[in-house]
Amino acid sequence: MKRFKLNILIAGVLTLGLFSSCSDKFLNSVPKTSLLDENFFKTEADAEMALVGCYDGYQRTSSAFSPYLVSEVASDECFGGGGANDGRGLQLLDRFDMGQSPADNNVFNDTWSYYYKGIFRCNNLLKKLPAIASWKSADDSVNTITKNRIEGETRFLRATMYFDLVRLFENIPLVTEPTTANVPQANPLDVYKLIVTDLSFAAKNIPADAYPKAQAATNDGRITRYAAEALLARVYLFYTGYYAKDDLGVTKKDVLDGLEDVIASNEFDTIPYKTLWPASSYIRVDSTNTLNKSGYAGKGNKEVVFAQKFNSTSDYNGMGDGNGWIVMMGMRNTNFSPYGKGWGACPVNPQLVNAFPSNDKRRTASVIDIVGEGIESTFDKNDQREYSGYAVKKYSPTALPDGTSDTGGSKDFQISQDQDYVQIRFADVLLMAAELGSSNAVAYFNKVHTRAGLPAVTSVSLSDIQSERRFEFAFEGIRYWDLLRTGLDNAANTIAACAQTIKSAGVDDHVTYDINKIKATRGFMQIPDTQITLSGGVLKQNSGW
Repeated sequence: MKRFKLNILIAGVLTLGLFSSCSDKFLNSVPKTSLLDENFFKTEADAEMALVGCYDGYQRTSSAFSPYLVSEVASDECFGGGGANDGRGLQLLDRFDMGQSPADNNVFNDTWSYYYKGIFRCNNLLKKLPAIASWKSADDSVNTITKNRIEGETRFLRATMYFDLVRLFENIPLVTEPTTANVPQANPLDVYKLIVTDLSFAAKNIPADAYPKAQAATNDGRITRYAAEALLARVYLFYTGYYAKDDLGVTKKDVLDGLEDVIASNEFDTIPYKTLWPASSYIRVDSTNTLNKSGYAGKGNKEVVFAQKFNSTSDYNGMGDGNGWIVMMGMRNTNFSPYGKGWGACPVNPQLVNAFPSNDKRRTASVIDIVGEGIESTFDKNDQREYSGYAVKKYSPTALPDGTSDTGGSKDFQISQDQDYVQIRFADVLLMAAELGSSNAVAYFNKVHTRAGLPAVTSVSLSDIQSERRFEFAFEGIRYWDLLRTGLDNAANTIAACAQTIKSAGVDDHVTYDINKIKATRGFMQIPDTQITLSGGVLKQNSGW
């Protein structure tokens, strides 16, 4: 079976024409420079190429206001931050309060647009797959293994994009055909049922040996059956927790069995914690103006179950292959190698830093201590809103000792960031299995807990697992959703307890939260005003916004 390497650079070019059509009916010749529906989707190779285009569509969802950034700002882990003279869009999200920035009613327009463009690509491929002639051989048999693998990967991509959208906005259009029609918002249950159906198909139809190995290092970010089983568990836990219902058409046992399959595969394992992220493991070498990267486990490592892939080839002429939100996380205009500069979003809440257990190795791997690491003298606090003394380390841009950007391509720190977003780690698989009642729950918990330098336990409760998740997955875009699935009241109270006085531009800033405003939104974000207008009022704004 011929395999295609996931080359996002090429996919970005190919798919510009791939999903368009020609309206000039008199043009009968086959175009030689464009790939269009009329002269495409003929062979297995065409299907593989279109699948790469779907991966590219998912990659392009990495806008500044991505689900990652929003979940960090909205959680109890971080404040909004940003520049002291910036608009207050981040504060609007942090406090669930339009009064912070009344004109910011469109912050998610790019997010919405890119996600539905990615979903369109998946829907188009899924519609075309059955008609591809080369699935059939001379004896009229059908190569269903390859066809179903491609369909499984495509459906996983559609599912993960819909999962991001429905968690962000809840009330979204459910589009399963390639269409440009105005589609009203669906019942969230119908969206979740499609997600579950897609992931279940992927788990059953992507062969375990579809790629040489399951880890991202060797399959170049391709989706495996194990990724589908793990994401299905995350979907199940969020839905059943937030909605307090179990009506998705998949049982708790089914979900747990899937996680046990991931664990039993022996494809994954935990590795030393600080080696998982560049900024946590790089060491500056001033004498040679380099970074010692030997402590970094690499983009693909044994703990990665699934990652959203990026590279450094982005430019300002349409190539959008970089991680679009990570520059937001960098310390405001501050290069302090190995940390690179950015826009100062998500200052870390000191309450979280202080809550880490004593001797927990995860604290120093997760948090930049601006004072403790000697950075404060170079940090312009007058240019920072909501300065807390701490910044996110796991997803920080990196820089060489001379302050230049440690990226490839154009070395533009704004667009050339190539750090992958690890969507699912093996540690999450272990803790989800423990939460779902595995007979090996204590062993799974201890594998995560003792890696952090903490003593093993002999029993484990749901409260223990929730606490462990808080520290294990700090700043990985998981905490906010974990809070919501414990119940809206608990989530709102936890977020409101972050109220404190910190500094903005050197002046006291009283960060406060209104529990009633958080509850009014039910934890979901505003529908972009542009999309409501374009829909002619078919789309309705979410409550609380």
